[in-house]
Amino acid sequence: MQNSRSLLSNPALKAATVLAVSALALTACTNASETGTSGAATASGSAAASFDPSTVKKDDALAAMVPDAIKSKGTLTVGSDTSYAPAEFLATDGQTPVGYDVDIAKAIGAALGLKVQVQTSEFTGILPALGPKYDLGISSFTINPERLSAVNMVSYFNAGTAWAVQKGNPKKISLDDLCGKSIGVQTGTVQEDPDLSGRNKKCVDAGKQPINIVTLKTQTDITTRLVNGSIDAMAADSPIIGYALTQTNGQLEKLGDVYDSAPQGIAVAKADTALADVVQKTLTKLMQDGSYKKILEGWGNGDGAITKSEVNPAVG
Repeated sequence: MQNSRSLLSNPALKAATVLAVSALALTACTNASETGTSGAATASGSAAASFDPSTVKKDDALAAMVPDAIKSKGTLTVGSDTSYAPAEFLATDGQTPVGYDVDIAKAIGAALGLKVQVQTSEFTGILPALGPKYDLGISSFTINPERLSAVNMVSYFNAGTAWAVQKGNPKKISLDDLCGKSIGVQTGTVQEDPDLSGRNKKCVDAGKQPINIVTLKTQTDITTRLVNGSIDAMAADSPIIGYALTQTNGQLEKLGDVYDSAPQGIAVAKADTALADVVQKTLTKLMQDGSYKKILEGWGNGDGAITKSEVNPAVG
């Protein structure tokens, strides 16, 4: 899906070269500048408090597995496009990276006894710079075959499509019958097309009222309209919906379950299998000690938690 930074299938994108990786990145997030912090879905409220990495204890066994090049500098350098709340975005000072991806990076660093430096990067520049510039790329990368051919990816999150309505669902909205309803979606997302466009076609073909699809450039505007009742429901990527629920002071609730989920991964240079392995083992530790789930729940995204982290998992 577009906003969770997936990649449309393209058989021409294959080789694990800088050129190929650049092509992957370029086609991965077509409207990152538009989603930006507007993707935070904040009709009201403020960003969730950041996770305290000091609560994660260093694991000496895992720290011993860190590649020497990283161990010697003592810092884990992470590339992230900080324009996609609540996963990664800039705090109100316009400089400090925050979000659940940032907190996960900090937790990994704490477990390995390393400082963590999250550097803001253009989304298209992260994957090509793995190795020379960044040790890890953590920026809501959807795992797909094309990316797996170019980099290592360690699974850590699931994102899909989710829906929200006003608290208590006063208009009795059902995903099984949206004909005649006003539904808000962000322009250019898969929720707009093919999801809602397909649902609308079924309404029209059945002789029912069409769906009033309200497409707006920013998710914040959509969320505001749902809060004030001028639309009946909204659909967006699950991290966006989860965060909206935490930021609207109990005025919204989730409708139905997340669907069309896809795994997201932490990217590591293709040649650096040792680092990918230690990241996977560290994520497993964070899952076991509860830190991982605590981070996601703090940002309203516990539903995206996975139960098993894998290096280069099989995906369709």
